[in-house]
Amino acid sequence: MRGAGGSLLFLSQADIVRLLDIDKLLEALAGAFVELSAGRTSVPPRIAARTASGGLLGAMPGYIAGVLEAKVVSVFPQNHARGLPSHQGLIALFDEDTGAPLAVMDGVAITGIRTGAAAALAARWLARPDATTLAILGAGVQGRSHLAAFPRTRDFKEIRIASRNVATAEALAAENPRAKPVATFKEAVQGADVVCCCTDAREPVLKYEWLVSGAHVSSVGGTFGPELDAKTIGAGTIFVESRDAVRQPPPAGAHELQGLRPESVTEIGEVIAATQPGRSAPDQLTVYKSSGHAVEDAAAARLVYERALAEGAGQRVSL
Repeated sequence: MRGAGGSLLFLSQADIVRLLDIDKLLEALAGAFVELSAGRTSVPPRIAARTASGGLLGAMPGYIAGVLEAKVVSVFPQNHARGLPSHQGLIALFDEDTGAPLAVMDGVAITGIRTGAAAALAARWLARPDATTLAILGAGVQGRSHLAAFPRTRDFKEIRIASRNVATAEALAAENPRAKPVATFKEAVQGADVVCCCTDAREPVLKYEWLVSGAHVSSVGGTFGPELDAKTIGAGTIFVESRDAVRQPPPAGAHELQGLRPESVTEIGEVIAATQPGRSAPDQLTVYKSSGHAVEDAAAARLVYERALAEGAGQRVSL
């Protein structure tokens, strides 16, 4: 990927939201996950510095063919009480041949959109084909991202949204005519074919006893603690972006998967490439546990950058 004239392109959050097409992102993520599972990427484990206030600053560099990028992201859960986003960050793109910086773009929108899209991609491959009821636990940035992406994978007749903040659940449900707010996480989950956990919880928000036979569970939260209970992990067939979710401690790895053997989980890229099975039975519980991955940022950032060049979007600055 190359830039123009040695200047740096700056892309705002508004630019990202306008330029990033979710359907194209789903395709790009599928390719990125296949490359990751085939060992054709260079993505070191993320590192993080933790603050006295309980936040962290993480660095996620990555390379896939055509894209060299690095994301620096802060995660401060206490920001919700301040009216600020819990996740904030920047993504920088570099020329893969010369290392020259090409662009700096908002990382908040990309992180939000790509996380929901990656989870939806996993559901496309793992949820039952006849799934009609979707539950979304959490009504923040990720709840909105999942509401935008998941209906592209199945024809959901009913979408239930639950949040610890009733007003946010009501507001999010108003964005989709098939969505409705419900009072509790339990009410949302019971009878749902697909369940999305999108919270900043420090303890499980989902219990195995609430799930129907053959459910698909997606969990993208849990930076500071597990979203899923141990019974769900024990009963489910586990799918991940990378087996590093098992090998690495949090935040690079998942709280729920610590202590599991890496070979006991399947990478979603292996399912897409048909080198490992996905869902094998209608009554099987499938669980996609996301820790986030740099290849997702790279795939999304490339789409944004290439479209920005084509449309002349963003602002150019000289270093």
